[in-house]
Amino acid sequence: MTIWRKSSRSASSGQTDCVEVARLDGVVGLRDSKSPDSGHLSLSPAAFAELVAGVKRNDLDS
Repeated sequence: MTIWRKSSRSASSGQTDCVEVARLDGVVGLRDSKSPDSGHLSLSPAAFAELVAGVKRNDLDS
């Protein structure tokens, strides 16, 4: 069974726009918590680590 989870900070900050993450077969899955049946993105563990690092560095802010 796949267990999707979201950050504990999502609920505490009052945010409704959340991304969920799950371990899938050899990849990391990402999906929109408000639309879980719409599919998901699959990233390699290395690509997921790069994404998280970029977010922490604020590289994705526009």
